[in-house]
Amino acid sequence: MKLNLGSTDRIVRMILGVAIGYFALSTDIETTWLKVLLYIISAILLITTLVGKCPLYSIFKVNTCDLKE
Repeated sequence: MKLNLGSTDRIVRMILGVAIGYFALSTDIETTWLKVLLYIISAILLITTLVGKCPLYSIFKVNTCDLKE
C-alpha cells in the first residue's frame, strides 16, 4: 500500500481529530445528528492518520509523503 500522508499532515490530522472528538464529547449539543457527525469526522481523521493513506488524496493524486519509493 502506498502511503500518501506526510509527517506534518499526519500531525495536523491527529491534533484536529482529537480536538473535534473532545469538542463533541465536552459540549452540550442538543442535536444528536451534529454530535454523531463530529464523531464521524474525528474518527475519519484519526483512522487516516494511523493508516497513513487518505482516500481523497488518492482520488485527486495528492501526495504529501516524504518517502520515495
